[in-house]
Amino acid sequence: MSRIVAVQKVLAPHRHRQRDITDQVCSSLPGADRSLLDRVHAAAGVRFRHTVLPLDAYADLDGFGAANDTFIDAAERMGAEAVRGALASAGLASGAVDLIAVVSTTGLAAPSVDARLMGPLGLRPDVKRLPLFGLGCAAGAAGLARVHDYLRGWPTHTAVLLSVELCSLTFQRSDPSPANLVGSALFSDGAAAVVAQGSGAPDKPRPPLGPEVVASRSRFYPGTERAMGWDVTDSGFRIVLDPGIPGIVRAHLADDIDSFLSGHDLARHDIGTWVCHPGGPKVLDAIADTLDLPSGALDVTWDSLAEVGNLSSASVLHVLQDTQRRRRPPPGTWGLLLALGPGFCAELVLLRW
Repeated sequence: MSRIVAVQKVLAPHRHRQRDITDQVCSSLPGADRSLLDRVHAAAGVRFRHTVLPLDAYADLDGFGAANDTFIDAAERMGAEAVRGALASAGLASGAVDLIAVVSTTGLAAPSVDARLMGPLGLRPDVKRLPLFGLGCAAGAAGLARVHDYLRGWPTHTAVLLSVELCSLTFQRSDPSPANLVGSALFSDGAAAVVAQGSGAPDKPRPPLGPEVVASRSRFYPGTERAMGWDVTDSGFRIVLDPGIPGIVRAHLADDIDSFLSGHDLARHDIGTWVCHPGGPKVLDAIADTLDLPSGALDVTWDSLAEVGNLSSASVLHVLQDTQRRRRPPPGTWGLLLALGPGFCAELVLLRW
């Protein structure tokens, strides 16, 4: 077993109404169909979003290199803020950290973000580092699962998972494709850090503690590699987003979750808390329908989508913190954290409070 002992979410500094972003996108895309853009943005279920730069500053980013430099600078700042906040909430010093894992799919860095944070955070020189790239929206759940795997092998250790996603830096100003329009309606900038410990960790955090991580399951769907992801171009990351994703969810997710839960003598009705990535209205409707979830089961996820948009891998961790703060589950009850991402894949993490 491992336990989540603290979660800290961070949002990029510039907050905007969805309407203001719609205006900016329209002015940035030559020949954009304003009526279509209005419909796409209105249907996204998003009221506010955060960006790492002021909206009028994105036109000054001249190509992939400039956008990526901005990513590195902001990822360091926001990542450090998230990790410091999570450690402070746990009442732990940076010297207690044995592993730092970093997930992101919206920028590249070598040395990786975790290496760049070693000095600013005061981490020990022998800390293990695990940078993970390419898992997209699924990476918050997948990263938590990999941290759990590590802590099962090193039960006396403390680990940090950091997600930093600056989706606004990937917007393509010359791409009028439906995928780019949908992406321009949903995605936002943010970070999140999780502190987790193995069952025998000597540095005990202060309560209230988060849930235990009991198990995880990864599910890859063959033949879906073009459902979601990036095409890496001279101008940066160009989004790949297939409208058939809700159909993939409806075809597979319920059976995958039932199989996962049955291995722990559980069924869907035993899950009292659903911590779900806010992939967008059509995906959330598909999840709720195919799992036959009770009314209100995804309220925290819907609220997160409305208030901050889709933060890619960081979103499910934001939903986890919101769940703990707004409607903390009773002790001993079960939860399932889930996210979907490029591959196409599902990542499932079984929790117990």
